[in-house]
Amino acid sequence: MRASSSVGNFLLVNLAVLFISTSAPLGRVLTMVPPLAIWWRSLFAVVALGIVTKLLKHPFRLPFRQIGLPVFGAGVLMGGHWITYFYSLQVSNIAIALLSLFTYPVFTSWLEPLVLKSPFQPRQLLLGVIGLLGLYFIVPDFDWQSGAGQGVLWGLGSALCFSLRNILLKRQVAGYPGTTLMFYQMIACVVVFLPFLTVWDSAPIAVDWPYLIVLAVITTAAGHTLFVMSFRHFSVSTVSIISSTQPVFGIIMGVIFLGENPPWNTLVGGTLIVGIAIYEGYMGARKKEAKDNEGR
Repeated sequence: MRASSSVGNFLLVNLAVLFISTSAPLGRVLTMVPPLAIWWRSLFAVVALGIVTKLLKHPFRLPFRQIGLPVFGAGVLMGGHWITYFYSLQVSNIAIALLSLFTYPVFTSWLEPLVLKSPFQPRQLLLGVIGLLGLYFIVPDFDWQSGAGQGVLWGLGSALCFSLRNILLKRQVAGYPGTTLMFYQMIACVVVFLPFLTVWDSAPIAVDWPYLIVLAVITTAAGHTLFVMSFRHFSVSTVSIISSTQPVFGIIMGVIFLGENPPWNTLVGGTLIVGIAIYEGYMGARKKEAKDNEGR
């Protein structure tokens, strides 16, 4: 691979992470209640992902008898992950919401042995303790009545949903195009969350339309597609480590666009949590690559 090509591909994967990170400031400024915002985001994403899937000539047909239920369940969990994440953003701030969400590797390391019957590693307990220590730094005086306390709990709920979604997809859908899978997950969100339109005033106000469109087109369709494409040029471990910088991108955008400057204790706790995400991403990728090499 030529140097110029390597640099270009490296910039591309970082652009993907940057696009995905835009959900933080966008979710912070949306005025709609999160369930409605996610329904509209999913609807627009269906259109955008459908166009992208067609342009990339990925198949729309999947063996639904075998993977239909996991994909549908993953879509519902993805919607739950987004809704709880947006609630966290609305009641606290970008730093708290993102860093609470990025405890998901800890949830995954605990739940994966239970769900997939994989061996439990002692290091997973240590990672959990470090994650709790990181959360303690972020909210040293936890109080459910405070915005910070509520933000952490919503963020942990989001992390749990995201972890379960990833575990559900891990074995059943390996080898299928990621963009096509995301397309059907968004359809599941639109169908399951349709009743929300009867609970709240469903029409977005004018100020929210641009944010919803950017969420669907840039954050979901473009960000996800570029992220999946990056695996063609880099190892899984490299992409996993780079993707763990999402909180950094999100917090920087919060500082620049919203004037949210996180205090020192949040930065210390965030460093611990991002460190866990990077470590788990690296170890998980190494395990996958070793398994792939054994199968050759």
